[in-house]
Amino acid sequence: MKNLLVELFVEELPPKALKKLGESFAATLVAKLKSSGLVGDDATATPYASPRRLAVHVTNVAAKAADKPMQQKLMPVAVALDASGNATPALLKKLAALGADASVVPTLKRAMDGKAEALFLDSIVPGATLAEGLQAALEAALAALPIPKVMGYQLADGWTTVNFVRPAHKLVALHGADVVPIGVLGLTAGRETQGHRFEAKNLVVSIKDADSYAQQMENEGAVIASFAARRAEIEKQLKAAAAKEGLQPIDDDALLDEVSALVERPNVLTCQFEQEFLDVPQECLILTMKANQKYFPLLDAAGKLTHKFLIVSNISPADPSAVIGGNERVVRPRLADAKFFFDQDRKKSLADRIPGLAKVVYHNKLGTQGERAQRVAALASAIAHKLGGEKLAQQADQAALLSKADLLTDMVGEFPELQGIMGRYYALHDGLAADIADAIEDHYKPRFAGDELPRNPVGLCVALADKLQTLVDMFGIGQLPTGDKDPFALRRHALGVIRMLSERDLSLDLAWLFDAAQVKDATVAGQLADFIYERLAGSLREQGYSALEVDAVVSLRPQRLGDIPKRLAAVRAFAALPEATSLAAANKRVGNILKKVEGAVVAKVDAALFKEDAERALFDALNAVKPQADAAFERGDYSASLLALAALKAPVDAFFDKVMVNAEDAALRNNRLGLLATLHEAMNRVADLSKLST
Repeated sequence: MKNLLVELFVEELPPKALKKLGESFAATLVAKLKSSGLVGDDATATPYASPRRLAVHVTNVAAKAADKPMQQKLMPVAVALDASGNATPALLKKLAALGADASVVPTLKRAMDGKAEALFLDSIVPGATLAEGLQAALEAALAALPIPKVMGYQLADGWTTVNFVRPAHKLVALHGADVVPIGVLGLTAGRETQGHRFEAKNLVVSIKDADSYAQQMENEGAVIASFAARRAEIEKQLKAAAAKEGLQPIDDDALLDEVSALVERPNVLTCQFEQEFLDVPQECLILTMKANQKYFPLLDAAGKLTHKFLIVSNISPADPSAVIGGNERVVRPRLADAKFFFDQDRKKSLADRIPGLAKVVYHNKLGTQGERAQRVAALASAIAHKLGGEKLAQQADQAALLSKADLLTDMVGEFPELQGIMGRYYALHDGLAADIADAIEDHYKPRFAGDELPRNPVGLCVALADKLQTLVDMFGIGQLPTGDKDPFALRRHALGVIRMLSERDLSLDLAWLFDAAQVKDATVAGQLADFIYERLAGSLREQGYSALEVDAVVSLRPQRLGDIPKRLAAVRAFAALPEATSLAAANKRVGNILKKVEGAVVAKVDAALFKEDAERALFDALNAVKPQADAAFERGDYSASLLALAALKAPVDAFFDKVMVNAEDAALRNNRLGLLATLHEAMNRVADLSKLST
């Protein structure tokens, strides 16, 4: 048992994919070695990934897997042996195919196989050698890499073409200090690899053994081979460099991952640009520095952008001034472009850009962005009027009409990620009220899970209208999400609608919203309602509510989504009552009885028809409890409404013990069914309590 190292040395790998490539390479290779019996469950795998290498170090790897006993079914005894018990030609042929002969016939075992007796051959399967197992594992690991597109390149012979994400140049495979004889992509395994292009002590690094790899790469090759270690080193240097300036680097995990995939030996340096560029909105400057240059902008204690930024260099010269100066020269034109776009855009107001939306196609079946803006404005105005009256409706209408105007600006054309953000800046420049400007930015919120909601009522109305109108439009033309495909982000839009209605407890019914959005097709309305309630149920389960609690509440499809947290809390409190299990089971029984009745059962009771004390007792209990439960329900106290039902346990139990519902007398039977229907209605206003019965 020795430790194993495998490294594939290649040309620069795609930086945004490097982390996943490294993790996949290590995980697949180790999994295949385990399945071959060469690695035990106690083995530890350490992945390595740098811009020019994928590698993995695995502990406790066997030179050869253990032999395995195997029992193989041959054929039925009736076919394998003749009347005298001798082997038939069919059996001898089968044994020959397996590398055995007639001498093993006496050792064959008999056992029942279904209804017939069969012969079985016991043998020993030799364990795979490390060379065999590692060859298969490496090929599987390369085939499983998450590469969307490979490239073809020729090997040194000038004829052979291989396909891989990038040309590969060296392969290292060491079991302890011994080279494992494997090959892939036209390469034969050895112990030599290459270090840093400019900083390595020796360009070629000869790895002594599997355990010396990381240390040798760092000391001789000037490469921090571990992605995680390199990332941690960059993060440490960023914080130290920022602290020297009394500032803080921008927090961006994706940028940190990408930069970690671009350098092998990080060296953080501090640069700066002219302060006049700070007149441009900081979102623009930050985005251009991050997206185009992979720089880390520096912020002050208040989170405001400063004129200093950090770069992560792949070299560490004694005099870094040339590196610093070069990066400062490179960023200047980028910032100048941003300033030019900002200055040019402000020469034309957002209102003046609205007519231009009529020339921008939104969808070939749904018209232009201008037409869509009109639909959103009408819906936002209706929502706002219901929530806050005429003034809010006018503000929502104005904000909705302006919300997409920044799509026609140069800045958003260059940086689509800034849509809404730039609209807010331009609205403020045009002299519009802060509520309108904020709403233009916020109407895209929430943009992702956990994102904040719009900050003011105007933004809330426009955001709700924008997302709901998108759902209505797309469902109206049959563009429903299928499987993993959701090109219009309709699941995200639905969750946004749910969050705004629920978290802000808006007094809006879904049916009213569908009417306000002009959903006239009943099929579309049904599909859209199903879609929203499915997203709602999934979201609630993710928040920690049990499947039973969620099903009990959502199955009733409450129109006011803002009520749902209160309903769930009420169901949880009810489920903790000692009477809950019995009442839930009784409710389920009542529901099943009513379902079996042909035609509708009217919740109407004639006390004069009672024959049993138990049905009268239940009727009296209902008359006492139902007004309390209904009153609590109407004032929104769902917990009190459900708690009032606890008093029904004893009379309900007694009813089912002593009363025959399906009496022969039709009037008596219908009266008892009416009593059960009244009970069912009373019990299921807050939630379908039968769902709590398991």
